[in-house]
Amino acid sequence: MISRELTDWTLTATGGPVPADLAGVDVPATVPGTNHTALLDRGLIPDPYLGTNETSLAWMKRATWRYATVLDEPAAAPDERVDLLFEGVDTVAEISLGGAALGRTANMHRSYRYDIRSLVGTPADLVVDLDSALETAEAEAERIGTRPMAYDQPFNMVRKMACSFGWDWGPDLQTAGLWKPVRVQRWRVARLAGVVPLATVSDDGAGLVDVRLEVETSGLSDVGQLVVDVSVGDRGVTTGIPAGWSGGALDVQVEVPDVDLWWPAGHGEQPLYPIVVTLYEGNGEDRSNPLDSWSGRVAFRTVEVDRGRDEHGTAFTFVINGKPVFARGANWIPDDHLLTRITRERLEQRVDQALGAHLNLLRVWGGGIYESDDFYDVCDEKGVMVWQDILLACAAYPEEAPHPTEFEAELRENAARLAPHPSLVLWNGGNENIWGHEDWNWKEPLGDLTWGAGYYYELFPKVLAEVDPTRTYSDGSPYSPGFPPEETHPNDPDHGTHHQWDVWNRIDYTHYRDDVPRFPSEFGFQGPATWATMQRAILPDSADVPPGFKESEVFLLHQKALDGNGKLDRGLAPHLGVPEDFTDWHWATQLNQARALQFALEHYRSWWPRTAGAIVWQLNDCWPVTSWAAVDGDGRRKPLWYALKHAFADRVVTVQPRGTDLVAALVNDTDEPWTGQVEAVRTTLDGAVLAASDTAAGTVTVAPRSVTHVPLAGDLVAVGDPANEVLVVTVGEARGLHRWAESKDLALDPAPVRATVTAEDGGYRVDVTATSLALGVTLLADRLDPDAEVDDQVVDLPAGTTAVFHVTSTGLDPEALVTRPVLRTENDLVRAAG
Repeated sequence: MISRELTDWTLTATGGPVPADLAGVDVPATVPGTNHTALLDRGLIPDPYLGTNETSLAWMKRATWRYATVLDEPAAAPDERVDLLFEGVDTVAEISLGGAALGRTANMHRSYRYDIRSLVGTPADLVVDLDSALETAEAEAERIGTRPMAYDQPFNMVRKMACSFGWDWGPDLQTAGLWKPVRVQRWRVARLAGVVPLATVSDDGAGLVDVRLEVETSGLSDVGQLVVDVSVGDRGVTTGIPAGWSGGALDVQVEVPDVDLWWPAGHGEQPLYPIVVTLYEGNGEDRSNPLDSWSGRVAFRTVEVDRGRDEHGTAFTFVINGKPVFARGANWIPDDHLLTRITRERLEQRVDQALGAHLNLLRVWGGGIYESDDFYDVCDEKGVMVWQDILLACAAYPEEAPHPTEFEAELRENAARLAPHPSLVLWNGGNENIWGHEDWNWKEPLGDLTWGAGYYYELFPKVLAEVDPTRTYSDGSPYSPGFPPEETHPNDPDHGTHHQWDVWNRIDYTHYRDDVPRFPSEFGFQGPATWATMQRAILPDSADVPPGFKESEVFLLHQKALDGNGKLDRGLAPHLGVPEDFTDWHWATQLNQARALQFALEHYRSWWPRTAGAIVWQLNDCWPVTSWAAVDGDGRRKPLWYALKHAFADRVVTVQPRGTDLVAALVNDTDEPWTGQVEAVRTTLDGAVLAASDTAAGTVTVAPRSVTHVPLAGDLVAVGDPANEVLVVTVGEARGLHRWAESKDLALDPAPVRATVTAEDGGYRVDVTATSLALGVTLLADRLDPDAEVDDQVVDLPAGTTAVFHVTSTGLDPEALVTRPVLRTENDLVRAAG
């Protein structure tokens, strides 16, 4: 096969509310690309991520567009097929070549292939006319009846990325374009129309690869004998196809003895085996000129999800190679709303950030996209498990034709594409749709209208059983196995997966402890982007941020949550107070976000194996915004990222309630026993010892992949002055603190640290010593240098202890590095709020 990519096109706005200076203008455009990226590249529109530009570009979602190029292909030989392949069209389009209609697209999540052999031989105009996806969706809702959804625009009526229409963390920029490559492919006799390698492991440790092939014949000549070679690592199998074969499915099995197993990060290595499939004409003696070939990688591991019943309810535990694994996870959204700007380098950076926070799982959320091969390749290489949602989110989805056909086509294509990836461990039917149907007042407006049940309970499991039977399917998230017909609520924390959004929306984060969920797959708390990111995109040019800025038009345009600032303030009030100054408020909300999630995660981890994982909402952002993300839209790590790093560490000490008592929960998520001295001490905030544990009796061994609870009793917990006392528990390098009062009610020293700065290669070493209890010690170095990075933040220091921070940057003022507003603590914040 000969394949050529078509990259040079023109883009023209052809209709709708187009500004006069752009109407009918042919703009050079690169494919893959969209209308936004083409116009941005030429400076014809402002950056939609800056200021209030998103609002000024609202006209684009109701415009129509044309992509055009000249296709100059030689005429086809008598036995040659010439195909035009569109790997991704965003979204609703008519495609024509030389005035001849090729077809219509209506789904950005699948590809389209057209036989154009009769249309090549002379130069011809290749034209893609794109309709407004919004107006198409509105018309479809009018045709079949509207369905309930979480937002105002009918994203559930068209197979386009749901968050294109805006979300509570994302912009409303409804792109249109050719978002994946367009290729001309010339081939003869036969081609590999599909390759699906399904890798498993036998009981004796051999790797088994069932390679499911779809071979298409051209139909232009008699098909003689064909041969398929399949190699996995150094093992190969050759299969002959008899003459006269008319095409279809073919299975080839390859056995690889004594394989090395693929493990999630922190549990072992990630060996990958190359796989090559080659199709030859004849008896295969001449290997010099194959008809077609496909290559990829596979790995060998077993994966199942234990959903057994026990005394607590219904489990949801990932079991990899027979070993239960605590899922340290985060939800993943598209890393840029303008999808064609996402590179492998950027994805690798983001996955490395996930690993740096000790994550081992990313959930690809159902309102986004099936990610690029680069994303799954990186996760394969680095041992990050992938939970893959099918792309439905927060809405009732119609089941009238042609919607089921589109869902089936996209799922078959993407399940086949993703099947080789060992990182993929779960298929999930969608996000919050089953829960929404039960709890979000959908049933009355729906009446007898369809809402998606046929997808979750019938179509999706049927397709996956055929295409990818090696992985578990879950009907949705949240979801309680057995619902329906069982009466268990789909968001029951005791059964299956659970979303906790009462915290954030209406109650304080201390209520995370109200439940011991089996697997919390969504929960989160908001915080603004880093200062440097806001400086680039949102903040005024003046040195001082004016009073009331957080209620300004520009700030609220980058705060998409309903009453988001109100919820931030109500979340602050019980813990830190609500500062008036914007600089203090920014630090307070970032810190409170970190505190809320660390509180939740330490609670969840202390209950392993009853709670078998936790997936934070969310790892990343797609633009500069106040959101639940740990990494902001410019790729900078927020204080939350460091809280995840602490709470998801391999070994954690956390003080937790058990009934009316306190215990030190020692979490050991490694393959080695953890033996150490448990040292517990109750002190005043300035370090005077009030009670101490008997260290001679404090040696403990925590078994691998387990949690041990050490009771804390007697004088250790006999607090006399809650405002002036702290309990500190250490085991080796791990330390946990317990306070009997909220920070705003503690007698905190507002200046509790002294700091020294020493230059070192690539930056600075900052030693910070606490003279009194210092909470949340953080260096916000991006305020001095947008590119500066710090290895740790949000560190609690008992009196007399020291933390060492390493800052990657050059040319900084050492004094500025260790003074406000760069060096911050919870202490100075409480006093500022008070």
